[in-house]
Amino acid sequence: MANHKSEIKRNKQSLKRRERNRTAKAALRTAVKKFNAAITSDVEAAKAALAEVIPVIAKTASRGIIHKNTAARSISRLSARLHKAATAQA
Repeated sequence: MANHKSEIKRNKQSLKRRERNRTAKAALRTAVKKFNAAITSDVEAAKAALAEVIPVIAKTASRGIIHKNTAARSISRLSARLHKAATAQA
């Protein structure tokens, strides 16, 4: 357990940040799952879901919760999946 005042403060900050980061990551995973569910059923619904997922991914990366390259890769892969599904349906 922390003994110094600075350690106690740092521990409290870490716990707050951890909770905030966990919440953000959970929201990110939920948004991606909604996109994955939508892409299996309807391309138009998937387009709407992708429009909701991209800002969530970008905001998570801008806050430093995930790396910016990870965010870019995720957006790219989701967009590619949507494009592939749209061309397959047409």
